[in-house]
Amino acid sequence: MVDKKTNPEYHAPAIDWETRAYWEGCGRGELVLQRCRACQAVQHRPRGLCVTCLSDDIEYFVASGRGEVYTYSVVRQNQMPAFSAAVPYIVSYVQLEEGPQLLTNIVDCDPDEVSIGMAVQVDFVPTPAKNGDKLGVPRFIPA
Repeated sequence: MVDKKTNPEYHAPAIDWETRAYWEGCGRGELVLQRCRACQAVQHRPRGLCVTCLSDDIEYFVASGRGEVYTYSVVRQNQMPAFSAAVPYIVSYVQLEEGPQLLTNIVDCDPDEVSIGMAVQVDFVPTPAKNGDKLGVPRFIPA
């Protein structure tokens, strides 16, 4: 049985010109990544240049949202108010089908049941900005 308290509280992210498309995509329920048109490398976190070839010919695309747990840690102590009520919770690097890894939470999963290689699917938490922009935060659930 999954204890719903394992879902941390999320707040609107800080955005800038490099990350706006990513966070707005999350607000629409889409995991938006970048691909370099010059070398085809897929990257995350969003940047103004390709980290592989330094080209600025970057395009955004909607990723599948599927991946697997690359590594994880179960957090059992956290004094920050937004997270203290959620312990224990799972922090994980998820290896996305498209290649990049994403640091995230695994939710709706018993911490004793998470495992490396476990298939996961993205899920989003709406986190609107104070100015009304529809943003979201991605997290993952067992697939």
